[in-house]
Amino acid sequence: MATLREIRGRIKGVKNTQQITKAMKMVAAAKMKRAQDRMLAARPYAVKIKELIQNLAASVDNPDSPLLVVRPQEKILLVVVAADKGLCGAFNGNVIKSTLQEISRNSGKDVSLLCVGKKVHEFFSKRDYSIYKSHVQIFQHLDFTNAQTITNEVVEAFVSGEFDAVKLIFNEFKSVGSQQLVVSDLLPVNVDDFEGVTSTEYLYEPGQPEILKALLPRYLNTQVWRALLESFASEQAARMIAMENATENAKELIRDLTLQFNKARQAAITTEILEIVGGAEALKASS
Repeated sequence: MATLREIRGRIKGVKNTQQITKAMKMVAAAKMKRAQDRMLAARPYAVKIKELIQNLAASVDNPDSPLLVVRPQEKILLVVVAADKGLCGAFNGNVIKSTLQEISRNSGKDVSLLCVGKKVHEFFSKRDYSIYKSHVQIFQHLDFTNAQTITNEVVEAFVSGEFDAVKLIFNEFKSVGSQQLVVSDLLPVNVDDFEGVTSTEYLYEPGQPEILKALLPRYLNTQVWRALLESFASEQAARMIAMENATENAKELIRDLTLQFNKARQAAITTEILEIVGGAEALKASS
């Protein structure tokens, strides 16, 4: 049985941990709010550029762009977006699990990974997986140039024929308590996904095919940027929930340890009283 000093030390340690988890929860909540604001700020542009491509795809016959070329998918690149840090529940684990499932679905094909985030890079680099490139520690100062860099890399690799298809894997932010794993096709861009009737009439200059060809790289930049923002907001939400649960668990543990401490202290007091009474009885009997 643990001594009173050991139990008191454990209570102190758990209280210190509880203070840390409380602080981490507050920091994650503040970062999540800023990430949500950036998501909302980027959303109108993403909606408008998709609307323009939808309008163009419906009116341009046989658009000519290397980003639209469909080839047999023998060499696939998976852009995996996770976090640079842990302590965010199952956030990183879910991304890794989804990536492994996607690799399994494409067994027999040449699958490479572009890792965004230190955690996925560490996991796959220590195992027998082909890593094309990695981007770590970008979430400390997340900027649109990060999305442009990643997009330029995958576009160059796709156009050169190094890969036949590029897919994006990330956590999509739904709410504070809900994130959804998304596996979406990035390249080649499927214009059939945009076909439909739009309510807005546009006049294009110099011409629709030229504008569609120019907008497609911008659209890809927006898709990657959205994935980074969604993933970062999801990471902070997951960390906030995880730290809140850790704080509650620490509170329960402190209560159990305090009860154990009181029981041990009461037992020690009872033992001392019995020893005093026994000694007094012995003295009385000897006299």
